[in-house]
Amino acid sequence: MSFSEKLSDRIAVTGSNLCVGLDPRAEQIDGDLHTFCMQVIEETAPFAAAFKPNIAYFEAYGAAGYQVLEDLLQQIPDEVPVVLDVKRSDIPETQKYYAKSYFENWSVDAVTINSYLGFDSIEPFLQYEDRGVYLLGITSNPGAQDMELRDLEGRLAFEHVQDMAHKSSSYPGDAGLVVGLTNVTSEILAKVSDVPLLVPGLGAQGGNLEDLQVAGRQAPLLINASRSILYGEPDKGFAAKAEAARDKIVAAING
Repeated sequence: MSFSEKLSDRIAVTGSNLCVGLDPRAEQIDGDLHTFCMQVIEETAPFAAAFKPNIAYFEAYGAAGYQVLEDLLQQIPDEVPVVLDVKRSDIPETQKYYAKSYFENWSVDAVTINSYLGFDSIEPFLQYEDRGVYLLGITSNPGAQDMELRDLEGRLAFEHVQDMAHKSSSYPGDAGLVVGLTNVTSEILAKVSDVPLLVPGLGAQGGNLEDLQVAGRQAPLLINASRSILYGEPDKGFAAKAEAARDKIVAAING
C-alpha cells in the first residue's frame, strides 16, 4: 500500500483531514514531555487523519527528546499515518542516510523535504514504495515571499518545486507539496496541481480555511493544526479542540 493510499483510507475511516502537529514547547508544558505528548496522542487520535511530530521541538530536549520521540512513534496506532516534519535538505549521499533513519529505523510514513538542492537530493526518499515526501512548496511564514513566491521568468519558484513532485511519479514513493494557508490566494491555488497537500497555518498562525479551494481534488489533503490544539483554549481538553478543528475543516471543504 502506498503512502497516499494509507492516508486516503484513514481520511475515509475518520471523516477527517486534520493533521495534529506535535510541537512540544518546554515553556508551555505542564509535567514531563513524554506524558504530555502521550496525552495529546491518546485524546486526539479519534479525530486525526495523521500526526506530524516536528523534530526540532524534540531535538531541543537533547538525547532525552529523541528517546521520547522514538517512544511516541512506537505508540501511535499503525493505522494512523505519521508525517515527520524534518525539512531536510542535503546532497544525495547524505539524504540517503536521512531516508534510512526516518523510513527504516523510525518507520514513519512520510517526511517534509526542502528540495532546493535539486531533484537528486530528494531521490533517496523516493526509493521507498510505501512512503511519501512533502516538498516545501509554499510555506506559512512571511519569508515565503522571498523565494517560494518569486517570479522566475513567468513562473513562481514553487511551481518549479511542483515540477519535481510530478517528476517523482515514476519513482516508487509518493510526493506532495506543503502549501501554507497564510500565503495562498485564489490565483496561487489555481497553480497548485492535484497532488497530496500538507497545509499548515490553521489556528495560531491565522490561516483562513475559506481561502482553501479543494473542489474536484482527488489527492489526499491534510490540514495541520498544532499550537491551537496543544496550547490554545486551556480550559478545553485536547480531544474537544481536535474535534472542533476537524469539524471546522470538514465544513470548509464541503462548502
